[in-house]
Amino acid sequence: MTWLLGTERLILEPFTEDLIEKTAELAGDPEVAATTFLPHPYTIEHAKEWIASHASWMEEKKAFPFAVKQKKDGGLLGTMTLRIDEAHQKGELAYWIGRPFWGQGYGSEAARRVVQFGLEDIGLHRIWAAAISDNPASTRVMQKAGLTYEGTLKEDMLHGGEFKDIDVYGLVRGS
Repeated sequence: MTWLLGTERLILEPFTEDLIEKTAELAGDPEVAATTFLPHPYTIEHAKEWIASHASWMEEKKAFPFAVKQKKDGGLLGTMTLRIDEAHQKGELAYWIGRPFWGQGYGSEAARRVVQFGLEDIGLHRIWAAAISDNPASTRVMQKAGLTYEGTLKEDMLHGGEFKDIDVYGLVRGS
């Protein structure tokens, strides 16, 4: 099955091998790594392995890692991934947008569409997401996608040698 989603400005579709270098370039930016759960440095090999995993994840409906691309030129902006927990009918929204595209609403636009996909097409009951507490841009993406603040996990993650608080947001279908 082909998975293709669209919005006013974006195409969300599976990653392809031709996106490996651009993925490594965008995800490898130290400022992207500082605000996400990505490893740093993020190499071509990371991108190859990650993209190679996608077909089986999507076929098995375990995860839907969408390449977020501009409609106007097909340029890669980042990813919006929905990881599925079938046993509990929920999904985790995970994402990053390349630094050149920050502050332009692409993350929020993609997140809204993937939340809609999760609830309507996959039939999930709940969608949640997490962000490092000192990343207000990611918090805004979650809020604009309809998720609400559920709590903070104190010093939950060792990130860059420092324990970071993690904010959790969620949405239950019909609420």
